[in-house]
Amino acid sequence: MGMETPARGRPGVRRLRRVPLLVVSLFVTWVASPGAAEWDDLHTDRDAFTPATVCIDPGEVLTEGSYVFIDNITNLPTNNYPELIWRIGVADWFEWRLGANYSVGTQGNIVTSVEVGETPLNGGTLYESGILYGFKAAVSEQRGFLPESCFIMEGVTPTKSELLGTVPVATYVAGWELPVRLPTHGARACRLDSAIRYSYAESRFNWFSRWAPSVVLRMPVTERFEVHAEYFGTFPQGLPININRPFFSPGTHYMITKNLEVGLRVGWGLSEFAAPFFSDAGIGWRW
Repeated sequence: MGMETPARGRPGVRRLRRVPLLVVSLFVTWVASPGAAEWDDLHTDRDAFTPATVCIDPGEVLTEGSYVFIDNITNLPTNNYPELIWRIGVADWFEWRLGANYSVGTQGNIVTSVEVGETPLNGGTLYESGILYGFKAAVSEQRGFLPESCFIMEGVTPTKSELLGTVPVATYVAGWELPVRLPTHGARACRLDSAIRYSYAESRFNWFSRWAPSVVLRMPVTERFEVHAEYFGTFPQGLPININRPFFSPGTHYMITKNLEVGLRVGWGLSEFAAPFFSDAGIGWRW
């Protein structure tokens, strides 16, 4: 099957790419002042492609949501929203997970933890809404070189789609708190987290496997403000043409209150078939 690689991006989209960078620059300047109170990080899973390594506390609910724009290399961009997930704390080591999402575009959603169907590079538009359900369980605590880790098992069932198969998704996350802090007031220790995600998804041709490794360096700047740098990619097996899509993605989050967080991440594809650009703006609300 032959494919042509079109020009990467459009003039309007190229201008749009500069907006998140400007917002991040202004944001860093605004929040660089020291905080006055002790702030506990929410450990949102949508803060980066790599989920957090911990479960939320029992009796609490963490609501996360975001809007994602993906500038695909062909056809229409992908728009994804609200990427809503409720994380319900049951025990120190266990949480339930419920969510919902709507996606419209081409080539699926390849930059967040939401799984949808996948079309070929020169395929048509995919409209899909679905529900998510599953759990997250702590596996180990950090002891020396032994990482803090957790396991996430989810199912994603389309409620409206040309592709109606439920997608099972399994994720293992491991990370280390590093003996390194930024030289700013209130900065917590930096973290290095990594994950491997496996899903069994449906295309217009057949079912296929999708592997998604990732690694992220999280760097708290103050008690309320954190930045990160991340590498991740999606690597399918079983499609007529297996197209690997690696990305580099910086991001940030800021805690408006002790229970409300806003975040922004952007990214750029590292191969000729990866989306040239994406942006992801979201919130986390603990109650």
